[in-house]
Amino acid sequence: MSIIKKLASQTAVYGLSSIFGRFLNYLLVPLYTYHFTAAEYGVVSEFYAYAGFFSVLLLFGFETGYFRFRDKDHPGRDVAYSTALLFVALVNLGFFALILLVNTRLSAALNYANHPEYVLWFSMILFLDAIAAIPFARLRAENKAFLFAGIKIFEILVTVLLSLFFIVYCPKVYAQNPESWIAPIYNPAIGVGYIFIANLIASGFKFLLLAPQLSGLAWGFDRALFVRMVRYSLPMVVIGFAGIINEMLDRVLLKYLLPYDNLTNMKMLGIYSACYKLSILMSLFIQAFRYAAEPFFFAYADKSDARQVYAVVLKFFVIFCVFIFLLVTLFIDFFKYFVGDEFRAGLEVVPILLLANLCLGIYVNLSIWYKLTDRTLMGALVSIAGAALTIALNVWWIPLFGYVGSAWATLACYGSMAIVSYLLGQKYYPVKYDVKRLIGYIGLGIGLYFAHQHLLMILDWQPWLLASTLMLLYMLITALCEGRQISAKSAA
Repeated sequence: MSIIKKLASQTAVYGLSSIFGRFLNYLLVPLYTYHFTAAEYGVVSEFYAYAGFFSVLLLFGFETGYFRFRDKDHPGRDVAYSTALLFVALVNLGFFALILLVNTRLSAALNYANHPEYVLWFSMILFLDAIAAIPFARLRAENKAFLFAGIKIFEILVTVLLSLFFIVYCPKVYAQNPESWIAPIYNPAIGVGYIFIANLIASGFKFLLLAPQLSGLAWGFDRALFVRMVRYSLPMVVIGFAGIINEMLDRVLLKYLLPYDNLTNMKMLGIYSACYKLSILMSLFIQAFRYAAEPFFFAYADKSDARQVYAVVLKFFVIFCVFIFLLVTLFIDFFKYFVGDEFRAGLEVVPILLLANLCLGIYVNLSIWYKLTDRTLMGALVSIAGAALTIALNVWWIPLFGYVGSAWATLACYGSMAIVSYLLGQKYYPVKYDVKRLIGYIGLGIGLYFAHQHLLMILDWQPWLLASTLMLLYMLITALCEGRQISAKSAA
């Protein structure tokens, strides 16, 4: 269990920083949804959906490729790092130059002809973030979790402070005196564009903090190693791109497939995106786990008990994810105040999206089979199949059920991918997962959720008291089950 504790501690470091940072970022959701309309927030959601796709394309999978080929014995001259960093930097310079050339036409095609600066600002954010990803990967590989976390938190703090400045403080000063000192730096017509400006400035500060890591460029570019990295990493691009389709495409398609006028469609997009944020706790944990688990899975693969450890990791992962599912859904009357009143019409999608993220987390655990056996192409095919399902279901269900159809499509996609990945994993890298227990914990969480919905109607209890009772019941049942299993193993 010591290795589990080590992974847990690494997850905790990444997790606490991620949770703290994302919590600060999460506070921006009420800021945005209380200061902007649903249609305006829809603009922000659309751009961040595009950002998800480009964040994958502009990295070419070299983040994971670096983990695979880095020189563990000579970290002071890691040519895999310099090769990856040089390649990503050149690709992103080319990308930014292309955006400068086509910005006017691209903005018009996206229906933002009046705000071409949105596209330009966002391309600058993508440029800085993509280059920063490789130094961040190096910090993770070298177990410099605290430095990694510190830079991430600083970036988010800058974003939050600038958002408060531009969205709350500046409008008040401008309203009192438009000719005051604020006039040269604040223009009300920019509107939601100040969200992008805050993000851009924060990305710039992050890049400066990572500048010492750029000294690794001096280690040079290894062409032979580059070819090996490309062969390994390109399927990861397909996997990542397919993953972004599964995660973000609904935000893009809602704008075009909802059967209303453009303004109403953008309003629905804003509502759905804001409610998607209510599944943030699950996403936070999965992200923190991913940061710690990916290098851990590679480093521990040669151990004799690796597969047993992977099985235990998944079990405790599911237990905690179900806990998060219950925390948010049972106490939804509290969490709903994190979005403005106009956005609460979409709360029905929150349980669906939480379960979808739980399935995604399971898939992340199960995906070790293709990463450790270098069958990344097969992993790519699984992701492609999931993306195809996402596209088909969204095209089918959005016109019929609106954004609720998108939520169900996300759950169907991640659930299917987890099942397929499990079956393939049992063939190519068999791990004895306790499937019955995993399904039992998930079923218990869903059952307690529906029990809560039913009991609210027949019991004259305070909602928070009933929710707390059911949460304690879940914790008691899991503690008893795990205690019995540990006792049985000890006796054996």
